Amino acid sequence: MTATVPQSGGRLLTPGEVAELFRVDPKTVTRWAASGRIGSIRTPGGHRRFRESEVNALLAKLTSEAVE
Repeated sequence: MTATVPQSGGRLLTPGEVAELFRVDPKTVTRWAASGRIGSIRTPGGHRRFRESEVNALLAKLTSEAVE
């Protein structure tokens, strides 16, 4: 399930969707959020969601660092 944020228009991703992009376990994504490596939003039910733009920026940063 993917939600949208009306005020910013940005798409929100689940930990599983982020994990697929980074090829890691969803628990790793949750740990990254807990440590502040990536920002997250909590739904009213307490689930984490991640802004697609922020995820893409981190992914681009990490892949460019790997190439250098």
